[in-house]
Formats: sequence, C-alpha cells, structure tokens
Amino acid sequence: MNGVVLVVRRLFSACASVSTERSRFLRQFRHKRLDESQKKERGMSKLSMKEKEVKSIVYMRTNIVGVSRILRYSTWESAKEELEKLCLKWDSYTINQVLKTHPPMEKAWLFFNWCSQLKGFKHDQFTYTTMLDIFGEAGRVETMKHLFHQMAEKRLRIDAVTYTSVLHWLSKYGDMEGALNIWKKMKSEGCLPTVVSYTVLMKVLFNNGRPKEAAAVYKEMIEACCPPNCYTYTILVEYLAGSGKFKEAFDILCKMQDAGVQPDKVTCNILVHKCSIAREMFVLIQTLQYMKENSLVLRRPMYLEALEALRSCGQNVELLNEVNPHFCLEGFDDCRWDLSPDPQHYADRGVLINLVAKKSFVAAEYLLEGMLEKNIQFDTKLVSSMVMDFCSNHRPSGALAVLKYSSISGLQLERDAYICMIGLFIRLSVYEKVMLVAEEMLRRGVHFGTYLVALLIYQFGCAGMSDLSERLFDALPCEQNTATYTALMDAYVKSGDFDKALTLYKKMSKERVPISSGTLQVLQALPGPMAMESTDNCKNCCRIMVTCKIIFFGSKDSAIYYLITLVTDKIREDFRFRRALLSPPQMVQTYGR
Repeated sequence: MNGVVLVVRRLFSACASVSTERSRFLRQFRHKRLDESQKKERGMSKLSMKEKEVKSIVYMRTNIVGVSRILRYSTWESAKEELEKLCLKWDSYTINQVLKTHPPMEKAWLFFNWCSQLKGFKHDQFTYTTMLDIFGEAGRVETMKHLFHQMAEKRLRIDAVTYTSVLHWLSKYGDMEGALNIWKKMKSEGCLPTVVSYTVLMKVLFNNGRPKEAAAVYKEMIEACCPPNCYTYTILVEYLAGSGKFKEAFDILCKMQDAGVQPDKVTCNILVHKCSIAREMFVLIQTLQYMKENSLVLRRPMYLEALEALRSCGQNVELLNEVNPHFCLEGFDDCRWDLSPDPQHYADRGVLINLVAKKSFVAAEYLLEGMLEKNIQFDTKLVSSMVMDFCSNHRPSGALAVLKYSSISGLQLERDAYICMIGLFIRLSVYEKVMLVAEEMLRRGVHFGTYLVALLIYQFGCAGMSDLSERLFDALPCEQNTATYTALMDAYVKSGDFDKALTLYKKMSKERVPISSGTLQVLQALPGPMAMESTDNCKNCCRIMVTCKIIFFGSKDSAIYYLITLVTDKIREDFRFRRALLSPPQMVQTYGR
C-alpha cells in the first residue's frame, strides 16, 4: 500500500513539473502589460504615423492648381524661385495640364521656355499644341506660326489635333488661304482628319460664303466612313436656317435622329432663334414640340425672341410656356417679356454676376463703366444686390460706380441699397458722399422716414457740418417733427451756432411742435443767458416727465422710481424750465402738493 502511494506522489510531482515548464515556455509569447505612459507613447506614435500618411497624399490636381496659382499671382522672378523649390516630377503630362489652365500668355511662354531647360525633359506634341492654342487665343498668329514651324524643324509628330487648332485660329483672324493650306498640308502628310477637323473646316467654309466646298467636305467625310456628330449637324442646321431653308433645316433635324444622333439644346436654340427672326411659325412650333417631348428648354434670349414672334403673328404661347415652365413661373410671360432680347445683354449680365460672386470687384467696376457707355440696362434687383455686396466688402469705389450708373441710367435702387451706402460712407467719415446719396434718394422719391432723417442730421452735426443738416431738414418738410427739430438743434449746438439753435427753438414753439425731454436736454448745452431766455419761452410745455428717486428709511438697498406728470393749468402757466433744474427732492417739496 505504501508503494502505491509513493508511485502516485511521483506521478503528481512529474505532472506539476511538466506544467510549470510548459507555462514558462508559453509565457514568453504573451503580450507584456504596458504602463500608462508607454500606452500613450505608442498611441501618439500611431497617430503621428497616420498623420504623416495623410499628409503625404497630395493629388496631382492639387499640384497643378498650385503651379497655376503661382504663375497667375506672382512676378516671373519670384515664380521661378518658387517653381525651383517644388518637389515635382516635371513630365509632359504635368506641364501640359498646367498650360491648359490658361495662365497669362507671357507667364505661360516663360514657363514653357523654363521647362525646356529642365534636365531630362523635352517638349512633345502635346505641350506644343497647348502652347499653340494659347497664342492663337491671344491673337498672336505670327508667334503661333513660328511655333508650328519649330515643331516641324524638331521633327515632332504633328497630329490632327494640332492641324485643326492652327486651322481654326488662322480662319478666325481672317487668313482663309492659310487655313486651307494647313488643310492641304495635313492631307499631304498622310494625317487622317477627324470628325472635329471636318466640322471645323465646314464651319470655316460656311462662314466665308463657300457652301459648295463645304458640301464637298461633308461628302468626303461620309465617304471616309467618318460619322458626323451633333456639332456637324448643328452647323448644317444653322447654315440652312440662316439661308431661309427652314424645311431643309428641319429635315436635317429629323435625319440626325434616324442616324442615332439626338439634337441637343444648342441645336434647338439655334433653330428657334432663326425661325423667330424670320417669323417661320410652322418649323418653330414643330421644334418646340420636339423640345417638349425631349425635356429641352430654351435660353432666356431665345425664349424672349420666340415669345415676341408668336405674339406678333397671333399664335398661342401655351406650347412655349409648356417647354419653358420656369420662365412662366417667374412671371416672365406677363411683365418682363419686353426686355431687350439681345444675347450680349444677358452675357454681360452673367459676367457681372460671376465677377461679383468671385469678389473680383475691380473688374466688376470696369465692366460696369463700360456698360454705362454702351447704355446697357439692368434690373433694380441686380444693381441693388451689387451695391450691398460692394458695401459689405468695404468697396466704396464700387458703390459710387453703381450710384453713378443708376443716376445716369435713371434706375431707382431699393431703399436698403441706399441705406447700405449711407452706412458705409458714415463709417468712412465721408459725409459729402452721404449727402450725395441722400440727394439721389430725394430725386428718386425714396421714402426716408423720421429715424433716418434724424440720424443723418445728427451725424452731420457731429461732424461739424450743420449746413448739410439744414439742407436735408429744409428738403424734407414732411419729416419736420419733434425728432428732426431736436436733431437739427443739436447739430447747431455742436457746430457752435447757438443763435441758430435758439431761433430754431422759437420757430418750433411758434409752429406748436411738441417739445420732448430730449429737446430740453439739448437746450441745457446753450450758454447761460440763452438758456434762461429759452426757459422763459417754455410756457407752452404741457407735459414734462421727471424721474424722482425716493430712498426708504426701512430698507437701505431698495429704491422706487416715480414718474410725476404735471398737467394742471396752474403748472402750465407758472412752470418755468429753470425750476426743472432743481434736484428731485426739491421738486417733490415744491410741486408735490
């Protein structure tokens, strides 16, 4: 029995030793517990690594916009230094995208030459084509030609895009023969024209009165298995409608649908514009029906032209309003259809709105002056909102430009716009301009209100310009009341014209204008004899409010304010203003009974 017990004990001890060794072996793989400081350090390191990863992600478009901003808003010397500090890979794609943002032409050309000096970089057809387009858009045709010949000398690949761009700009600036020579050279070099190339050439030929040659180009495009797109059909529709062939133009509109090309908004607007001018009602109604079925709308100038054409021909405008319900909801149909349908008017209006929205106030001022010379009319709401934007952004020159525009064009602004200008000029202490705005309000018949008149008179008086206060007071006889009399009296006192203040007070009493406590406070500022003379003439004061402070002996901290109204006939006869200068306890003692 003792032997069995001994064997069992040995087995248990062996198992225990095995378990301890196993636990020691596994313990080395367990995670060590960290202190709070170690946890914070590790957490901060992870966050910093994440921040570094986030900061390291910079998209290509961000780099391109940054380079474009440097070129736009810096001189070339400073821009060059900043470009050299940038850690960018200057490849063809990056440089081409920067040029496509259309920085100023001189900066773009300097940047183009600077890139050509970079180590390991050479300009290719893409960067050259974009630079050609920049010169063409700026009207530098000779420089564009020089760059085009430079491409040929360097044996760079000239594709259809480059040829088409040069052809377009040459034709735009009147070099028709040069444009046709570019077309011939493109074909002789074996460069296949694209649908854009064919479309540009057709438009050039149509604009220069060569319809037969344009038709031959169209046939050539069809034979070359180059399907026309919507722009190609739009050019055909525009030419046919401009030539008076409206049925043929509408047939093109139908055939392009059979070919799987849907007419877009531009095509329909052009056809409606031509039909409205020529009063072609049948094609106009058919086009409007198509636009209704395909949820297309007219631009505002085209809508106005179509509305005028339908009304002049005695046609119903219901279909037109169904196509353009947004204009009908605006009340455009009833009260605003007779505005100028000139598309340039709405283009200028849109440019002006965009400039003000982007806070380009200097450009907006110049544009507004140019529109004033052209006698372009705008609506009151737009001009008033421009004034408020100018004033909120502290642009007094812009506010004056709008005021000049409204004065010459005979446009009355909203009352809030005039008040915004007055507030801006008062803050700038330019009181002559304040009076200029007030005179414009008087001329337009804008309602001032007692508060505004009193405020202006008071501000003029604080500036020592009592003559302006008097001019404004005399110009508004309907606003001559207690508040404005008191304000003018205060303006005289602050300007040192005490005789005028006393004369105005006598006039106020003679015309039986009610006297307030504020009027009496203004009179207290007069010199001693004048103040006594004014108090002797105060018999007509029938109601004076006096504030009394009565201290109760029972509670040291409590006080009650009573307003004692003196309205009896005896007080009206015997009361003098100098007695009002008594202290409140004396007043209670004298008149309390």
